[in-house]
This record gives sequence, C-alpha cells and structure tokens, in this order.
Amino acid sequence: MMALPADPDPITASEDYAQFRSTIPQRKVVVDRSSMTWVLYDAGPRHIKSPLVCLPPVCGSADVFFKQLMHLSAKGYRVISVEYPVYWSVDEFCEGFLKLIDHLELTKIHILGASLGAFVAQKMAEKTEKSPRVASIFICNGFIDTTAFKQTGSAKAFWLMPAFMLKRQILVNLPSEKLEMDVANSIDFMVERLDILSKDQLASRLTMNCAANYVEPQRLKDVYITIMDVFDESALSTRCKEEMYKCYPDAKRAHLKTGGNFPYLSRSDEVNTHLEIHLLPFQGTRYCVKDPELVDPEEIKAARGEIELPTT
Repeated sequence: MMALPADPDPITASEDYAQFRSTIPQRKVVVDRSSMTWVLYDAGPRHIKSPLVCLPPVCGSADVFFKQLMHLSAKGYRVISVEYPVYWSVDEFCEGFLKLIDHLELTKIHILGASLGAFVAQKMAEKTEKSPRVASIFICNGFIDTTAFKQTGSAKAFWLMPAFMLKRQILVNLPSEKLEMDVANSIDFMVERLDILSKDQLASRLTMNCAANYVEPQRLKDVYITIMDVFDESALSTRCKEEMYKCYPDAKRAHLKTGGNFPYLSRSDEVNTHLEIHLLPFQGTRYCVKDPELVDPEEIKAARGEIELPTT
C-alpha cells in the first residue's frame, strides 16, 4: 500500500511563505569552472552594492530567512539569502564565497550568520582582513571554536556516513520536549529543509562545522558586530556564548527571552527590529544597505548619535 505524503509543516503551508515563493525568484549562480552552484534569493534594490547576505546553519536552505527577505526588502533594504555548494573546508568556502561576491558585483557586505553561518562569516572577515569585504556581522547563536561540539575526531569520517546518520547528528541536538507553538513550528520547518538537502551537502557542512578550526577575533577589530542570543534552550552551551562575549567585548548585544535555535523564524519581528538597529550606523554611508531615497533623515541623525530612535 502506497504511503500518503506527509502534510507540510505550518510555516511551509502559511500564506507568508506562499507569498515569498511567488514574489522572490530563486536563482542559481555558478561562480567558477568547478561548477559550484550557489542557490540564492535576492530581494530589494539591485543598485545597492553592500547588501545584507544571510548564511544559514548546517540544516538550513536559502529560504530559511524568508521572513527577513520579505520584511526588510519591503522597507527598501537589499537582502540576499544563500545556500552553500558542497565545500569540504572553511578555506574552500571562503574562496567560493568571495567569488560569489565578485560575481554579484558587490563591494563590502553585511552578513547575518546563524550557527555555522556565523562561524564562516567570521572566517570570511578574517580571510579578507587585508582587503576588507565584510562591513558588519550579525551573529545569531554563533560560536568561535569548532571544538565546542566535541566531534573533531569524527569530522573526517562524515563523508563516509549514510544520510540517515548525518541527519541524526543534527536532530539529536534539537529539543524533543513540548515547546511553545512558534518555536515548535520553526523546528518542523528546519527539519523539512533537512530532508531536502543532499548527503554531500550535509556531510560537507558538518565537516566545516566540526573539523578543528577557530576564529582569530583580533583580526575582526574593524568589523561592526552584533551578537544575538536567546535565553531559552538552544544547541549552544552557555560556555560557547560566554566565549563569544569575551572575544568581542565591544560588540553590540541583542538578547531574546525565547526563540530557540531558529529565532529568525520563531521571533522574526524581534530579529528584524534588531537587524535594522544593527544596520543603522551605515545609513547615509557608501555601505548603506537601504535605498538612499527611502532613508529617513531621522535615521541618519540616529546613526550619528544625534537622536535616539524607538526600538519597537
């Protein structure tokens, strides 16, 4: 007897997601001769050359930031969300990411990075230190050192593992107890994305996530950073969070009471507000993310510290 297809999760079945899919086309970009294909969504004014680029966690596809794409582009920001090709090392990733930035004719970018996305965002800023290509990083549930996951010994074997074992590596870190609806829905959405990713995509991302590597924060001294954390349960330990604060003592802080591992889905309104605050200092500069014609003069005054804008 043929099994019936599973119903889509509540976020995938929502009107907001349907509107996103109908209004922002998916693009595929090949950046070099090795046929490495980046999948991306590009929303907002194309003349902006310093957009916000969103980098997902291990289990994420390019559409996991659809709420940021829709909300911020409607306000005149350019936002690009990407899905990684199969890169087996952070160095390879950074080389490919730089080629993508050049292909899209971007100057210095702003990055929203979640978990693995936050780690490779920091490494990208580190690698391009002498010729900066990263203006700012908004870190969501990020980490500094991959040894925090205690799987550096297993990282070299991920490419050999079957897909179900790779998925188990991710699912074991997700909470299984009863959760509030928005957080539970965000997990369901991400698990559905996990099922879409290929074995090589999962294996390569887990390899980058767990192979011995660390960020040299002193090389990011000129990068504007905001660190966002949630106070409820997430995959990151308190020690990871404290290490992040220690490495970036001058970074701005954005705390959410709840939101779980994927607050950009479960608490999108709050995250979007924090993102706008993070990008505010660049209003009226050459690295502005927003269409200059839509920038309120009050925003520029706030960016210069002349006035304060409400945060809600």
